[in-house]
Amino acid sequence: MNAAAARVLIVEDDENINNLLREALTRHGLSCTQAFSGTEGLIVFKNDKFDLVLLDLMMPGMDGLALTKRIREVSSVPIIIVSAKSSVDSKVDLLSSGADDFIGKPFELKELIARVDVQLRHNENDEKETREKNKVMTFKDLVLDIDTYSVTVKGNDIGLTRQEFKILELFLRYPGKVFSKREIYEYAWNDVYIGEDKTINVHISNIRTKIKKHTDDEYIDTIWGVGFRLSKS
Repeated sequence: MNAAAARVLIVEDDENINNLLREALTRHGLSCTQAFSGTEGLIVFKNDKFDLVLLDLMMPGMDGLALTKRIREVSSVPIIIVSAKSSVDSKVDLLSSGADDFIGKPFELKELIARVDVQLRHNENDEKETREKNKVMTFKDLVLDIDTYSVTVKGNDIGLTRQEFKILELFLRYPGKVFSKREIYEYAWNDVYIGEDKTINVHISNIRTKIKKHTDDEYIDTIWGVGFRLSKS
């Protein structure tokens, strides 16, 4: 992943600090999305795809610690917490809960940006290693092989198209995540999503039909109003 193309979610209830972070990171070449509460941050995160989350700890409602735990249920995206709490115990608790780094308030923008770059580089290396390791992925009776570009169910090749293959690959790589239609389209078609709802629905239906020829098990769940994910049943 090129750091210049990385997407950052900023979750901070102080509008001035949120805007300061957005402006600094945008000037650094990153793409930023803003949220102003923990609850809003969680909604935005679930409906989009980010390379890093930068969040405040003390927020009304869902605080940064609770948000970190919720994100960790579905994603290993790097999380940097920015907080006025700077005690050693606080830092240990935050890192133990799933945060990757911590920076105290007040902070220097240069240091914060440097920490962001470090986490993005680590994440890029981790994703590269994961891709290299996960050339063959399995779920129930399904086997997806990256090298041979094939998908079999109970040993039967189900003959997916390129886009169908990419959709299924996305689900298998992140089995706990719900993907929006926009995320699915941009990954499988490598193009900008312009509301092609019917296209996604047709391809998901085709994948299900091809799998159903060999098993009655469910492989893809529809999460109404949100998107699709690998079945949990």
